[in-house]
Amino acid sequence: MTVLAHKGDETAFFWYNNAELLFEGEKERVDYLEGLLLGRLWSDTDFENRRHLSLFLLYGVFVDLLVVYNYMTGGLNGLITGGFLQKVIIFVVLFFFCPALCFSYYRMPLWGKIPVLGAQLVKVGALTLMITAWARPKLTVSSGDLKDFFISYLNKTLEQFTAKYVDTAGTFATVLGVISGGVYVVVVILLIILAAVLIPGIVFCVARFLQYWYDKVVSMLVLSDYTDK
Repeated sequence: MTVLAHKGDETAFFWYNNAELLFEGEKERVDYLEGLLLGRLWSDTDFENRRHLSLFLLYGVFVDLLVVYNYMTGGLNGLITGGFLQKVIIFVVLFFFCPALCFSYYRMPLWGKIPVLGAQLVKVGALTLMITAWARPKLTVSSGDLKDFFISYLNKTLEQFTAKYVDTAGTFATVLGVISGGVYVVVVILLIILAAVLIPGIVFCVARFLQYWYDKVVSMLVLSDYTDK
């Protein structure tokens, strides 16, 4: 009987520990989401104190995937490329209403917190679709002509670099032109990819920065009697 009781205690302890770890993991995910959507001023998490380089890089990749998906398939055309003004209006309205929505977040019941997080998520979505609506028209070459465009660009680039070495390198002009021109094309492609990933993340960070300082000013001048911050 003593052995059975001991085993029962061990089993209960095991399930209790697992439940506790699961609860802590869920709480960390919720805190992370709150820190991401609410920002440093309205969130009591340490989201802002951690580095999130990978998050912003993934955000850039996500935006690029939306643009590439529309470019290659034409899918979600109205959502990704259209309605730029409407997206700006949605973003601006939620931007200016953010302090009113968020200042009492931690005093709200669960059913009140969910719409606040939803509104912040819509604001991020509007910003994302603003970026895609701006970026997509920059791709002026159709997907069907992309291969021919790239081959034509590569040939012109190699010819230009080869012509630079004709007078100095003689018979080696072609080899030097192909090598230097090829390196140039690779560098250009890498810079384009890097810019495509970084620009959305930078825009996202700038929007968060502006939101923080707008919220800070409103908190000090208007909401100081209602907030503890």
